[in-house]
Amino acid sequence: MRDEFSTPVTEEEEIDHMLHLYVDGGLSRRQMWGRLTKMVGGSAAAMAVLETHGLAQVTTGVCPAGIRVEENDPAIVWQDVTYAGEKSPLFGLLARPANQVGLLPAVVVIHENAGLTDHIRDVTRRAAKAGYIALGIDLLSRQGGTKIFPDATTRGAAYGRTTVGERFNDIALSIEYMQTVPNVVWDRIGAVGFCAGGGNLIHGVINGMNLQAAVPFYGALPNAVLPPPERTVTPTLAIYSDTDRNQAVRIGELSNHLVNARVTFGVQVYKGTGHGFHNDTGAAYNPQAACDAWAKTLDFFNTHLRAPRT
Repeated sequence: MRDEFSTPVTEEEEIDHMLHLYVDGGLSRRQMWGRLTKMVGGSAAAMAVLETHGLAQVTTGVCPAGIRVEENDPAIVWQDVTYAGEKSPLFGLLARPANQVGLLPAVVVIHENAGLTDHIRDVTRRAAKAGYIALGIDLLSRQGGTKIFPDATTRGAAYGRTTVGERFNDIALSIEYMQTVPNVVWDRIGAVGFCAGGGNLIHGVINGMNLQAAVPFYGALPNAVLPPPERTVTPTLAIYSDTDRNQAVRIGELSNHLVNARVTFGVQVYKGTGHGFHNDTGAAYNPQAACDAWAKTLDFFNTHLRAPRT
Protein backbone atom coordinates (compact mmCIF):
# COMPACT_ATOMS: atom_id res chain seq x y z
CA MET A 1 0.00 0.00 0.00
CA ARG A 2 1.05 3.59 -0.61
CA ASP A 3 2.90 5.62 2.00
CA GLU A 4 0.63 8.43 3.29
CA PHE A 5 3.04 11.19 2.24
CA SER A 6 4.47 9.71 -0.95
CA THR A 7 4.20 11.65 -4.21
CA PRO A 8 0.45 12.17 -4.88
CA VAL A 9 -1.02 10.46 -7.93
CA THR A 10 -4.81 10.76 -7.78
CA GLU A 11 -6.77 14.01 -7.46
CA GLU A 12 -7.80 13.05 -3.93
CA GLU A 13 -4.15 12.56 -2.97
CA GLU A 14 -3.26 15.91 -4.58
CA ILE A 15 -5.95 17.62 -2.48
CA ASP A 16 -4.86 15.90 0.74
CA HIS A 17 -1.23 16.81 0.03
CA MET A 18 -2.08 20.45 -0.60
CA LEU A 19 -4.25 20.70 2.54
CA HIS A 20 -1.45 19.22 4.63
CA LEU A 21 0.83 21.99 3.38
CA TYR A 22 -1.84 24.51 4.40
CA VAL A 23 -2.30 23.02 7.88
CA ASP A 24 1.48 22.90 8.38
CA GLY A 25 1.83 26.60 7.55
CA GLY A 26 3.30 26.19 4.07
CA LEU A 27 0.41 27.92 2.29
CA SER A 28 -1.69 30.93 3.24
CA ARG A 29 -5.47 30.54 3.25
CA ARG A 30 -5.67 32.62 0.08
CA GLN A 31 -3.11 30.41 -1.68
CA MET A 32 -4.87 27.26 -0.51
CA TRP A 33 -8.29 28.53 -1.59
CA GLY A 34 -7.05 29.49 -5.04
CA ARG A 35 -5.51 26.07 -5.63
CA LEU A 36 -8.45 24.16 -4.18
CA THR A 37 -11.12 25.91 -6.24
CA LYS A 38 -9.15 25.11 -9.39
CA MET A 39 -8.74 21.47 -8.36
CA VAL A 40 -12.42 20.82 -7.60
CA GLY A 41 -14.07 23.23 -10.02
CA GLY A 42 -15.55 26.00 -7.92
CA SER A 43 -16.18 27.61 -4.55
CA ALA A 44 -19.06 25.38 -3.44
CA ALA A 45 -17.11 22.19 -4.05
CA ALA A 46 -14.04 23.68 -2.38
CA MET A 47 -16.03 24.60 0.74
CA ALA A 48 -17.43 21.07 0.89
CA VAL A 49 -13.89 19.68 0.85
CA LEU A 50 -12.83 22.04 3.64
CA GLU A 51 -15.85 21.05 5.73
CA THR A 52 -14.99 17.38 5.26
CA HIS A 53 -11.45 18.07 6.49
CA GLY A 54 -12.60 20.28 9.38
CA LEU A 55 -11.00 23.38 7.83
CA ALA A 56 -14.05 25.43 6.88
CA GLN A 57 -13.55 27.90 9.71
CA VAL A 58 -10.63 30.32 9.82
CA THR A 59 -8.40 29.72 12.84
CA THR A 60 -7.63 32.87 14.82
CA GLY A 61 -5.67 31.46 17.76
CA VAL A 62 -2.72 33.56 18.89
CA CYS A 63 0.49 31.97 20.13
CA PRO A 64 0.88 32.79 23.84
CA ALA A 65 3.79 35.02 24.74
CA GLY A 66 6.91 33.10 25.65
CA ILE A 67 6.05 29.90 23.79
CA ARG A 68 8.43 30.47 20.90
CA VAL A 69 12.17 30.40 21.53
CA GLU A 70 13.98 32.80 19.23
CA GLU A 71 17.42 32.17 17.79
CA ASN A 72 18.96 34.83 20.04
CA ASP A 73 17.36 33.57 23.26
CA PRO A 74 20.14 33.70 25.88
CA ALA A 75 18.85 30.54 27.55
CA ILE A 76 20.04 28.32 24.69
CA VAL A 77 22.90 27.85 22.26
CA TRP A 78 22.49 26.19 18.88
CA GLN A 79 24.27 25.31 15.67
CA ASP A 80 23.55 23.68 12.33
CA VAL A 81 25.27 20.31 12.17
CA THR A 82 26.23 17.73 9.56
CA TYR A 83 26.81 14.10 10.50
CA ALA A 84 27.22 10.73 8.83
CA GLY A 85 24.28 9.27 6.93
CA GLU A 86 23.69 6.04 5.08
CA LYS A 87 24.48 7.26 1.56
CA SER A 88 24.88 11.01 2.04
CA PRO A 89 25.45 13.43 4.93
CA LEU A 90 22.57 14.18 7.28
CA PHE A 91 21.72 17.72 8.36
CA GLY A 92 20.16 19.02 11.53
CA LEU A 93 19.86 21.73 14.16
CA LEU A 94 21.56 20.95 17.47
CA ALA A 95 20.50 23.02 20.49
CA ARG A 96 21.27 22.85 24.19
CA PRO A 97 20.80 24.91 27.38
CA ALA A 98 23.31 27.76 27.58
CA ASN A 99 23.95 27.12 31.27
CA GLN A 100 24.37 23.37 30.89
CA VAL A 101 26.13 21.62 33.76
CA GLY A 102 26.98 17.94 33.52
CA LEU A 103 25.19 15.30 31.47
CA LEU A 104 21.70 15.75 30.03
CA PRO A 105 19.14 13.53 28.28
CA ALA A 106 18.39 14.26 24.65
CA VAL A 107 15.33 14.77 22.44
CA VAL A 108 15.14 14.22 18.69
CA VAL A 109 12.53 16.36 16.87
CA ILE A 110 11.01 14.89 13.69
CA HIS A 111 9.38 17.30 11.26
CA GLU A 112 6.23 17.21 9.14
CA ASN A 113 6.46 16.52 5.39
CA ALA A 114 7.61 20.11 4.73
CA GLY A 115 11.13 19.53 6.04
CA LEU A 116 13.15 21.20 8.78
CA THR A 117 11.09 24.40 8.75
CA ASP A 118 11.49 27.47 10.94
CA HIS A 119 8.68 26.11 13.12
CA ILE A 120 10.45 22.78 13.74
CA ARG A 121 13.68 24.61 14.41
CA ASP A 122 11.73 26.63 17.00
CA VAL A 123 10.34 23.43 18.58
CA THR A 124 13.90 22.09 18.77
CA ARG A 125 14.96 25.24 20.62
CA ARG A 126 11.95 24.82 22.92
CA ALA A 127 13.18 21.35 23.88
CA ALA A 128 16.63 22.79 24.60
CA LYS A 129 15.17 25.55 26.76
CA ALA A 130 13.29 22.85 28.68
CA GLY A 131 16.64 21.32 29.65
CA TYR A 132 17.40 18.81 26.91
CA ILE A 133 20.09 18.54 24.27
CA ALA A 134 17.87 18.58 21.19
CA LEU A 135 18.35 17.66 17.55
CA GLY A 136 15.93 18.74 14.84
CA ILE A 137 16.67 16.32 12.02
CA ASP A 138 16.31 17.02 8.30
CA LEU A 139 14.66 14.10 6.52
CA LEU A 140 15.22 15.89 3.21
CA SER A 141 18.98 15.44 3.63
CA ARG A 142 19.08 12.73 0.94
CA GLN A 143 17.44 15.24 -1.40
CA GLY A 144 20.04 17.90 -0.62
CA GLY A 145 18.45 19.33 2.53
CA THR A 146 15.45 21.53 3.28
CA LYS A 147 17.35 24.76 2.59
CA ILE A 148 17.75 24.08 -1.15
CA PHE A 149 13.99 24.00 -1.76
CA PRO A 150 12.32 27.41 -2.19
CA ASP A 151 8.85 26.71 -0.80
CA ALA A 152 6.58 24.24 0.96
CA THR A 153 5.37 22.70 -2.30
CA THR A 154 8.84 21.73 -3.49
CA ARG A 155 9.80 20.55 -0.01
CA GLY A 156 6.68 18.39 0.15
CA ALA A 157 7.53 16.93 -3.24
CA ALA A 158 11.06 16.19 -2.06
CA TYR A 159 9.70 14.45 1.03
CA GLY A 160 7.48 12.36 -1.24
CA ARG A 161 10.59 11.04 -2.97
CA THR A 162 11.89 9.54 0.28
CA THR A 163 10.85 6.08 1.46
CA VAL A 164 9.74 4.68 4.81
CA GLY A 165 12.93 2.63 5.03
CA GLU A 166 15.17 5.61 4.27
CA ARG A 167 13.47 7.75 6.90
CA PHE A 168 13.70 4.95 9.48
CA ASN A 169 17.42 4.62 8.84
CA ASP A 170 18.01 8.38 8.94
CA ILE A 171 16.22 8.69 12.29
CA ALA A 172 18.13 5.70 13.67
CA LEU A 173 21.44 7.21 12.54
CA SER A 174 20.40 10.52 14.13
CA ILE A 175 19.90 8.71 17.43
CA GLU A 176 23.32 7.11 17.06
CA TYR A 177 24.78 10.54 16.37
CA MET A 178 23.18 11.94 19.53
CA GLN A 179 24.79 9.14 21.53
CA THR A 180 28.17 10.61 20.52
CA VAL A 181 27.35 14.27 21.23
CA PRO A 182 29.27 15.54 24.26
CA ASN A 183 27.31 15.61 27.53
CA VAL A 184 24.40 13.51 26.22
CA VAL A 185 23.33 10.60 28.41
CA TRP A 186 23.62 8.01 25.65
CA ASP A 187 20.78 5.78 26.85
CA ARG A 188 18.33 8.59 27.74
CA ILE A 189 17.13 9.73 24.31
CA GLY A 190 13.52 10.51 23.44
CA ALA A 191 11.80 11.72 20.29
CA VAL A 192 8.82 13.85 19.37
CA GLY A 193 7.32 13.89 15.86
CA PHE A 194 4.55 15.85 14.18
CA CYS A 195 2.19 14.77 11.39
CA ALA A 196 4.39 12.79 8.96
CA GLY A 197 7.05 12.91 11.66
CA GLY A 198 4.57 11.40 14.10
CA GLY A 199 3.94 8.59 11.64
CA ASN A 200 7.68 8.04 11.22
CA LEU A 201 8.03 7.92 15.00
CA ILE A 202 5.24 5.38 15.42
CA HIS A 203 6.82 3.26 12.69
CA GLY A 204 10.13 3.47 14.54
CA VAL A 205 8.63 2.60 17.91
CA ILE A 206 6.76 -0.48 16.70
CA ASN A 207 9.88 -1.67 14.89
CA GLY A 208 12.17 -1.47 17.89
CA MET A 209 13.96 1.85 17.37
CA ASN A 210 16.42 2.61 20.16
CA LEU A 211 14.46 5.24 22.08
CA GLN A 212 13.62 5.57 25.76
CA ALA A 213 10.51 7.76 25.23
CA ALA A 214 8.39 8.75 22.24
CA VAL A 215 5.66 11.36 21.73
CA PRO A 216 4.06 11.19 18.26
CA PHE A 217 1.61 13.99 17.45
CA TYR A 218 -1.24 12.89 15.14
CA GLY A 219 0.87 10.15 13.63
CA ALA A 220 -0.54 7.58 11.24
CA LEU A 221 -0.02 3.86 11.70
CA PRO A 222 1.70 2.09 8.81
CA ASN A 223 -0.57 0.93 5.98
CA ALA A 224 0.39 -2.67 6.64
CA VAL A 225 0.02 -5.42 9.23
CA LEU A 226 1.72 -4.28 12.41
CA PRO A 227 4.86 -6.18 13.48
CA PRO A 228 4.81 -8.46 16.54
CA PRO A 229 4.34 -6.40 19.72
CA GLU A 230 7.52 -7.87 21.20
CA ARG A 231 9.52 -5.46 19.04
CA THR A 232 7.98 -2.46 20.82
CA VAL A 233 9.92 -1.47 23.95
CA THR A 234 9.58 2.32 24.10
CA PRO A 235 7.21 4.17 26.48
CA THR A 236 4.90 6.15 24.20
CA LEU A 237 2.48 9.05 24.56
CA ALA A 238 0.33 9.37 21.42
CA ILE A 239 -1.39 12.72 20.90
CA TYR A 240 -4.35 13.20 18.53
CA SER A 241 -7.14 15.59 17.61
CA ASP A 242 -10.71 14.34 17.66
CA THR A 243 -11.63 15.75 14.22
CA ASP A 244 -8.63 14.15 12.50
CA ARG A 245 -10.67 11.16 11.38
CA ASN A 246 -8.00 9.44 9.27
CA GLN A 247 -5.64 9.16 12.24
CA ALA A 248 -8.10 8.91 15.12
CA VAL A 249 -9.92 5.94 13.63
CA ARG A 250 -6.88 3.75 14.36
CA ILE A 251 -6.25 4.86 17.95
CA GLY A 252 -7.76 1.59 19.20
CA GLU A 253 -5.44 -0.46 17.03
CA LEU A 254 -2.40 1.41 18.28
CA SER A 255 -3.56 1.13 21.90
CA ASN A 256 -4.08 -2.62 21.58
CA HIS A 257 -0.60 -2.98 20.14
CA LEU A 258 0.96 -1.02 23.01
CA VAL A 259 -1.04 -3.02 25.57
CA ASN A 260 0.21 -6.27 24.07
CA ALA A 261 3.74 -4.87 24.01
CA ARG A 262 3.44 -4.23 27.77
CA VAL A 263 5.04 -0.80 27.59
CA THR A 264 3.99 2.29 29.49
CA PHE A 265 1.79 4.35 27.22
CA GLY A 266 -0.85 7.03 27.07
CA VAL A 267 -3.24 8.39 24.46
CA GLN A 268 -4.38 12.02 24.62
CA VAL A 269 -7.17 13.20 22.30
CA TYR A 270 -7.93 16.93 22.20
CA LYS A 271 -11.58 17.66 21.60
CA GLY A 272 -12.45 20.36 19.08
CA THR A 273 -8.99 20.43 17.53
CA GLY A 274 -7.82 19.56 14.04
CA HIS A 275 -4.78 17.88 12.58
CA GLY A 276 -1.76 20.11 13.10
CA PHE A 277 -3.15 21.92 16.15
CA HIS A 278 0.31 22.24 17.74
CA ASN A 279 1.83 24.14 14.81
CA ASP A 280 1.54 27.85 15.64
CA THR A 281 2.32 28.78 12.01
CA GLY A 282 -0.49 26.66 10.57
CA ALA A 283 -4.21 26.96 9.94
CA ALA A 284 -5.35 24.55 12.65
CA TYR A 285 -3.35 26.02 15.53
CA ASN A 286 -5.13 25.80 18.87
CA PRO A 287 -3.11 27.61 21.55
CA GLN A 288 -4.83 26.03 24.55
CA ALA A 289 -4.45 22.48 23.26
CA ALA A 290 -0.94 23.13 21.96
CA CYS A 291 0.29 24.47 25.29
CA ASP A 292 -1.29 21.62 27.22
CA ALA A 293 0.08 19.01 24.81
CA TRP A 294 3.60 20.45 25.00
CA ALA A 295 3.42 20.47 28.81
CA LYS A 296 2.35 16.81 28.76
CA THR A 297 5.15 16.05 26.31
CA LEU A 298 7.76 17.52 28.64
CA ASP A 299 6.23 15.76 31.65
CA PHE A 300 6.44 12.46 29.78
CA PHE A 301 10.07 13.07 28.84
CA ASN A 302 10.92 14.14 32.39
CA THR A 303 9.38 10.93 33.73
CA HIS A 304 11.14 8.57 31.34
CA LEU A 305 14.40 10.36 30.58
CA ARG A 306 15.24 11.89 33.97
CA ALA A 307 13.97 9.28 36.43
CA PRO A 308 16.61 7.86 38.81
CA ARG A 309 18.02 4.53 37.70
CA THR A 310 16.85 1.50 39.66
